Amino acid sequence: MSLGFQEVRLRLPHIELAAHLYGPEDGKPVIALHGWLDNAASFARLAPLLPGLRIVALDFAGHGHSDHRPPGGSYAIWDYAHDVLQVAEQFGWQRFSLLGHSMGAIVSVLLAAAMPERIERLALIDGLIPYTGEPDTAPQKLGEALKAQLALAGKSKPVYAEFDRAVAARMRGVGAVSREAAELLAQRGLMPVPGGYTWRTDSRLTLPSPLRLTHAHALAFVHGLQCPAKLVMAEQGMLLAQPKLNQLVEGLAIDVVKLPGGHHLHLDDDAGAGLVADCFKAFLDAP
Repeated sequence: MSLGFQEVRLRLPHIELAAHLYGPEDGKPVIALHGWLDNAASFARLAPLLPGLRIVALDFAGHGHSDHRPPGGSYAIWDYAHDVLQVAEQFGWQRFSLLGHSMGAIVSVLLAAAMPERIERLALIDGLIPYTGEPDTAPQKLGEALKAQLALAGKSKPVYAEFDRAVAARMRGVGAVSREAAELLAQRGLMPVPGGYTWRTDSRLTLPSPLRLTHAHALAFVHGLQCPAKLVMAEQGMLLAQPKLNQLVEGLAIDVVKLPGGHHLHLDDDAGAGLVADCFKAFLDAP
């Protein structure tokens, strides 16, 4: 596995983000977006298998080595879309493609539908639309979110006495991953603290959403896509486990490929990364 990349920090007008840069400077521009609580290492296996592309694999705000949102700030999913646009502005990219996994795929869909003039192509890995909420549940959900915000100050992150214990915990976490994948994510996502290691991620990322898009909202974004889109669905992933999403995908003008593997099939092993790369090579490099 080749891990050749350049580590950079991007000073945006409102926040500083970290990223890994892959490929030649004159390659076709692609911004790669990882999943919730992951980081740029999510693309450590896949990006080197996509030659000819200039891939900016971001650490989302609050993740990896990127800055956290300011005190009082939140992590609404549409705020990530703004961050991505600012990254593109910094590179001078008026048109670019998006390679997104899980939450990163969802952000990609939102941005591509909202700003079709900016997005060339969408390459999505086991992610499409956010969890939704209907109007009648909104007051309850907001109340739960406010209570969780008040309680956050009294909570502390877990501290792992040894690196391997943190790796084991990540293997069992949301979107369970292989040991090698967990090690890659942990190497970038952990920081030393008294007593061992803890995650760099902002604790606010674990708070419940105060407001969710309705199902109709989510559908409007998916149906509003104007660029070519290709979706890889993992056979043991999260999308195929949701019957309603399966039905939704069947009615969309999106090229869907089902591959063996779990939610992180692009990171779990070289074989999975190779299969995903084979799906996206020609697609992302197309004129």
